[in-house]
Amino acid sequence: MEQYPEYRPPKRKRSSFFTAMIGAIIGGLIVGTLSIGYMNSRLDELVGEKTTDPTKQEIIVAEQTKASIPEAVAQKVNPSVVGIQTVKVSLDFFLGPVQQEGVGTGVIVSENGIILTNHHVVTDKPKSITVQLMDGRELQAEKIWSNESMDLAVIKVDAKNLPVAELGNSDQLKVGQPAIAIGNPLGMRFERTVTSGIISALNRSIAVSENNIAEDLIQTDASINPGNSGGPLLNSKGEVVGINTYKVQTGEGMGFAIPINVAKPIVTQIIKNGEFRPTVLGISGLDREIASYINEDYQIEKGIFIVEIDPKGAAYKAGLREGNVITHIDGKEINSMIQLRSMLYQHLPGDTVTITYLDGKREKEAQVKLQEGNY
Repeated sequence: MEQYPEYRPPKRKRSSFFTAMIGAIIGGLIVGTLSIGYMNSRLDELVGEKTTDPTKQEIIVAEQTKASIPEAVAQKVNPSVVGIQTVKVSLDFFLGPVQQEGVGTGVIVSENGIILTNHHVVTDKPKSITVQLMDGRELQAEKIWSNESMDLAVIKVDAKNLPVAELGNSDQLKVGQPAIAIGNPLGMRFERTVTSGIISALNRSIAVSENNIAEDLIQTDASINPGNSGGPLLNSKGEVVGINTYKVQTGEGMGFAIPINVAKPIVTQIIKNGEFRPTVLGISGLDREIASYINEDYQIEKGIFIVEIDPKGAAYKAGLREGNVITHIDGKEINSMIQLRSMLYQHLPGDTVTITYLDGKREKEAQVKLQEGNY
């Protein structure tokens, strides 16, 4: 019987098969590596494109480090937050002197001991003000300036090289942004308590007494309690954007802060000159947010409605009258009392500013020589 030889595949074909397999694997690895490199490069480009917008950059950072934002802010700002204990003397029913103690918070704004806080923390005529630093030192302070209607005060301790908080720009705030509050709720036992939330609303106005309406406040749901007063409200970068001041006792998560932009020129002038000399126009005004609530006839789309004007004041002398609407100061649009005060406080008494205003539907300009106010 014819026998067939044993079949053996040609060596060349087997070698070609394995060579092809190895080549395919190597090719796949090269393509995969290049693809990953391309994707990473493109991702970097996309992130780079997004981070050119400061608002988007903050969102990206918040998404990447959401859990660590309050921690990072606290580590940055806590050294500049102080406890404030005050003693004031009042009269009892029988006109006898009675000492009352208070507690609050402040934030250091200059390395040589200037501290920003609330007026209601230091009161009108405190007998003593004691400041407690994070390093444990307790220093006596003096009141440099305060104003009840604005609920702001500046005090000073005799110290140098203190940690200073960075002041932000409250005009750039947006509803929904992160907000962190630091303070001493219910006393120094709970010093430097950190709470976090969001910016709930802007330009809020609330009645704090029969004769005083606090205007243009920042609303936040970051917990603010008695003792937090005077402490900083911070953004996700650890910049002070407000000074905590009020809380609605009948509502949950409704705290308020004074925008930092109205305090910045006050602090700047005190650091530079050792005192604050406020400038005024000699008017009582309402912004568009609350004008119609006061009187239905006060319907304005923008600016500051002049309700009353002092016949001896700077604005009256320059030609402005009741019913006029101030829209710009030195070319900058003004739509809130906070903005108006911020612009005026950047000047000294005797300086001249350009006021753009509406007299009916006619737009006019006036050169106003600013006067010194009583607050």
